[in-house]
Amino acid sequence: MLSYTVYSEAGGVGKTSLAANLAVAHARGGLNPLVVPLDPQDGDLSRLLGVDDNRADSSADNLVRHMVNSPRGPFDELVRTAEGVDIVPEHNMLSDLSNHLSREQSKAEDLGDAYNIYAQLRRVLRDADVGGKYDVLICDPPATESDHLYNAIYATRNLVIPVEPSWKGQASVEGLADLATNFADQLNIDLGVLGAIPNGVKNTSDQREMIEDIEFPVPETIADRTSLMEGCWRRQCSAFHYVQEHRDRRRDYELETLAQLDRLARFLEEQGGIEAPNPPEPGALEETA
Repeated sequence: MLSYTVYSEAGGVGKTSLAANLAVAHARGGLNPLVVPLDPQDGDLSRLLGVDDNRADSSADNLVRHMVNSPRGPFDELVRTAEGVDIVPEHNMLSDLSNHLSREQSKAEDLGDAYNIYAQLRRVLRDADVGGKYDVLICDPPATESDHLYNAIYATRNLVIPVEPSWKGQASVEGLADLATNFADQLNIDLGVLGAIPNGVKNTSDQREMIEDIEFPVPETIADRTSLMEGCWRRQCSAFHYVQEHRDRRRDYELETLAQLDRLARFLEEQGGIEAPNPPEPGALEETA
């Protein structure tokens, strides 16, 4: 299984949009992706793909309950599907995840048992046989250092980094590399960076120089597509669905962005040693009547 966390220390770099669109691109290739978003804020991946209707229901089973060994049902019943992608929807209980994990750690230590706060998402996914049921796992944590982030990293062991195309963005990438290395060393795990994806690029000379200095693979640089992505959030769908169903005409530059997302998915699959069985022509959309 290919597994990765989409993360950047900088906000506003299209992290959640990238995670959602990559998941759809994997599904377009015939793979079976699972997305586990972990953002306690309302503007999250569950909202983007329209599966957040139970977010405020305090009686609903949710991922946090499973992470603290208090589920109200099997893991499979948490999963919702949108555009060929399975998603574990976010819930408001995520805002209190750290406190819930700390209480579980205290109870375990009182009994003389070891307890790794950061391994609980991995445990839940392992017990649900996610590796046997899915081809791709994508985590989308909030853009802050948190137990959400560290659980995602511990579960996936790989990062995909959306990058602000500026020297500030470069500093953020370097800071993230240090953070990830320190976390991996602390927990004795191997952690890789599959790629860095400059997003919102306007192709200035400064941006080109900054991109050339990124130490990780840069398979694609995505231009500024504010209108497209805002349309996705408004319609609660991926860029592929938005262009196909909600644009009155096909714009060449948007089709190229879709092609880039398809190529990114193929690149990441190659990095993870898996192959999409039915990859489409990059950016190709089915004709609708």
